[in-house]
Amino acid sequence: MGYVDGRDLAIESRFADTYWERLPGQAQDLVTRGVDVIVTIGTPTVMVAKKATATIPIVMAGAGEPLELGLVRSLAHPGGNVTGVAHNPGPEFAGKSLELLKHAAPAISRVAILWDSGALHEVPSLEGQRSAARTLGVSLLIHDVTDAHSDAAFSTVLAAVDAEAADALFVYPNFIAAKHARKLLAFLSAHRLPSMFQDTWFAEQGALFSHYANWTSLRRRTAEYVDKILNGAKPGDLPVEEPTKFELVVNLNTAKLFNLTIPQSILLRADRVIE
Repeated sequence: MGYVDGRDLAIESRFADTYWERLPGQAQDLVTRGVDVIVTIGTPTVMVAKKATATIPIVMAGAGEPLELGLVRSLAHPGGNVTGVAHNPGPEFAGKSLELLKHAAPAISRVAILWDSGALHEVPSLEGQRSAARTLGVSLLIHDVTDAHSDAAFSTVLAAVDAEAADALFVYPNFIAAKHARKLLAFLSAHRLPSMFQDTWFAEQGALFSHYANWTSLRRRTAEYVDKILNGAKPGDLPVEEPTKFELVVNLNTAKLFNLTIPQSILLRADRVIE
């Protein structure tokens, strides 16, 4: 869009490294510095930023359930200092993704779920997934990774998944899973577990499936909001956008390694097939 960092604007980055308790201090620091716009990644991040300031514009670069969490008055007319892009497609979506995983690997019956209770928006999705699991005849082995910050702590979670004899894995798009991505992928490969992620990167790196909004597109769209605000637009007048496109990515290489035959109906639905 023509902006050059250091010439047209200065970017102040803050990184909490999966520790939610660091966010309030970081948000207050940015407010004290008098930044012109705050861009947030993640639902807890925007919640904290909104508590820190009611005047500095806040642009969500992906957040779940902004209306339900009271971040905006309405999606079409946010009304306050928060706007941007939502990512959560609704509580039923995770259940539908679980159906896809079961359809591709009919023998699975014990699916380990890695979720983060601190991410806030994952709670209703998990409830929707429980309902789908009952219909599918699948047992969910639920693991809250919110405190698995360290390598050792995350290894303990994976050891529990192994001990429960899980035969598949479903991973919500949280920062803990992203932090330990390589360990997670190595675990899947070693145990030959069919998996469903909500982040395309994991499917590109060897997971069986990903099914969700395109994170890169959401982040890029955020820049357009920032541009409008820097040019005088009020965040309360800029409608919050929800994703309308959800990408299904299938890694056929992984399917072959696991001796799985992906149904043609799924391949025809896929936006990308990696082979």
